[in-house]
Amino acid sequence: MWIELVSSLPGPTVLRSPASESSLQSCADALGHALPIDLAALLRESDGVEGEYGAGLVWSADRIASENLTLRQDEEFAALYMPFDPLIFFADAGNGDLFALLSAVRRPDVFVWDHETDSRTWVAPSLAKYLEWWQAGHIEL
Repeated sequence: MWIELVSSLPGPTVLRSPASESSLQSCADALGHALPIDLAALLRESDGVEGEYGAGLVWSADRIASENLTLRQDEEFAALYMPFDPLIFFADAGNGDLFALLSAVRRPDVFVWDHETDSRTWVAPSLAKYLEWWQAGHIEL
């Protein structure tokens, strides 16, 4: 399903080899909770998706774990920003802002975290719509 969806998106995209189950489990273990269903399903088909100029539309499972742990454990960030634990960052906007899914609430919505204001703003009703709208230029930051 995800390969077909990504392949139908406007603009160039690069799919990777599927993430292994051990890589997905390592990511979930590092985060302390399971990955959202759609994100895990996408990673099972392609361990990340790159857009134009190598932009990370969806990071690999290893990068998701690494980026989220860095944000959650950084003491300077903890003093500046609201907690990141409720979010699972999975992509960047190329300007310092990050896209996230919710970690504890079972809803598929995608949010963007603004690194300058610490706002968390809804941008899409699902991971699939995020990919479609981001590639089509419908998400404005």
